[in-house]
Amino acid sequence: MSQLPRIARLAVIALIAGSLAACGPTAPKGVDKEKLDEAVSKAIGDPASCLLIAERASGRLVYRYNNQIACDRELPACDAQGGRTIDQLLAATRKDGQARQLSCYSTADASRGVGWASGVLPEKGLVYAAMMEGDRSFPGRMMAERLNNAFTKVGLK
Repeated sequence: MSQLPRIARLAVIALIAGSLAACGPTAPKGVDKEKLDEAVSKAIGDPASCLLIAERASGRLVYRYNNQIACDRELPACDAQGGRTIDQLLAATRKDGQARQLSCYSTADASRGVGWASGVLPEKGLVYAAMMEGDRSFPGRMMAERLNNAFTKVGLK
């Protein structure tokens, strides 16, 4: 059996993946993505953390820190029964403009925690939501402070 069909399939998969990556969020207008990545990494960098930044008016996602797997998890909401996703936190912040800084345990034995932080970046017409989960996660208030410093460094504030 010829390898050409397999190679052709792999080429198509690579082309699709590249196209999807090119269409994904990069960075807010006027902000250097590498500098933003570095600032966010220093602020809340962890394999289990996620940050989303979106346009407040349209909801269009303009930046994501970390991969879809890290960002799609449902974790304890900390301010209500049940769980939430970072997308839900971003949507709530976009809708009401209220900052949130939440923390709680993410496991029954209290060995892991989750921190949530969200807010508005009015100077740029943006909103953000961040999540960090693990055995060394920061509380939501600390995440918000660290992210605000990172945003200032890259010109988002």
